[in-house]
Amino acid sequence: MAREESLPVELARRIALAAQGFADPRPAGPVDAGHLLAAIERVGQLQLDSVNVLCRAHYLPVFARLGPYPRALLDEMAWGTGPRQLFEYWGHRAALLPVSAYPLLRWRMEAARRWDWAAWPSPDRPGQPPPDWRRTLDPALHLAPWAVIAGMARLGLEQPAFVDQVLAVVAQRGPVAAAAASPDGLRHGDGQDVGTGRLWNWHDAKIALEWLLYEGRVATAARRGFERFYDLTERVVPSAALTAPAPSPEDAQRELVRIAARAQGIATEKELRQYFHLPAATARARIAELVDSGELLPARVAGVPQRTYLWALAGAPADIAARALLSPFDSLIWDRDRTERLFGFRYRISIYTPAAQRAQGYYVLPFLLGDRLVARVDLKADRRRAALRGEGAHAEAGSREGEVAPALAAELRLMAAWLGLERVEVAPSGDLSPALRRAVG
Repeated sequence: MAREESLPVELARRIALAAQGFADPRPAGPVDAGHLLAAIERVGQLQLDSVNVLCRAHYLPVFARLGPYPRALLDEMAWGTGPRQLFEYWGHRAALLPVSAYPLLRWRMEAARRWDWAAWPSPDRPGQPPPDWRRTLDPALHLAPWAVIAGMARLGLEQPAFVDQVLAVVAQRGPVAAAAASPDGLRHGDGQDVGTGRLWNWHDAKIALEWLLYEGRVATAARRGFERFYDLTERVVPSAALTAPAPSPEDAQRELVRIAARAQGIATEKELRQYFHLPAATARARIAELVDSGELLPARVAGVPQRTYLWALAGAPADIAARALLSPFDSLIWDRDRTERLFGFRYRISIYTPAAQRAQGYYVLPFLLGDRLVARVDLKADRRRAALRGEGAHAEAGSREGEVAPALAAELRLMAAWLGLERVEVAPSGDLSPALRRAVG
């Protein structure tokens, strides 16, 4: 066992920020595709989410690190007509990942293809799954939405040929939206029954398409608004990624842990595992192998009871001069317990909380200044009025209003211009709002 490093939390925090790209200055000139790809490769993935009260989630982490850039450029890299540099799949959650990572996730796709409903029916339960069917799930499948898993359990028994029929529609008509993918042109299975996979009003063709995407047999060819258009994977993902030799599951999982370690700098076993949501036993084995190889160093962080692991090549800058607004889905803060341990910043997303129970707003972004999270602001893009609205702004304990408000105002003006909005407005809610309103002007 390697010697255990002992680190103060302030150093661990700077290591984490440097690993995520916040120790580097933003580009001085125009941001191009090379900048974007390097930033995404550094963090490993961009999480996708449909909420658009401010801006789609996957655009914001790149802005936080690089500043203003053409969002259309990111769209082209992911969904354009030229060679793809990004693809959609399940990483931390639904995510955009570099095409170079495609072979590393084929073990997850192959696990989905092995899930077999044909073996379920028995003479005493005709047309019914076994009572313990959930135990037949490979741990590699747990990232698929429950609407898809439960829906496929139902479809596999009710319409065993349905998925192949939907795949044939995609092959003939793709790229195709879910609404146009039903073999008979009709929507089946609309409803809200969670137990049969009809959550979110997903009809049967949508469930089949999402399963085919998890299997890797179809891919997201385009998005219009936020609606997916599906096509055969070989017509979307570059052939070099499809024909690259598939690493063994163990080798692929080890590389995913490496990416997670590089992207976090220092992390607990849970944080390394959940970066790509690997099965617990699998992650534990791969972490042990990277400790044996010297790539991960066992460490203790002051005040953190869990053992942590330091990436052997992690940078440890003496100072961080960052200024950034962080999306709730930014990889720096998506683990809320880690955020609290490293930054002393308790953060919970409020978009699913009833309005009366929201303490500080609907879409609240932490504000990073230097190496601390010093404030939080509830943001909304009022596109009709061409305004970026701060619905509320709150300072963290110990932060200095005279430093925080001007820096936050500058970042808000920069974000407004990037979003094509003409001005910044700040509502009077929150203890930081008066100073922020003065700084915004």
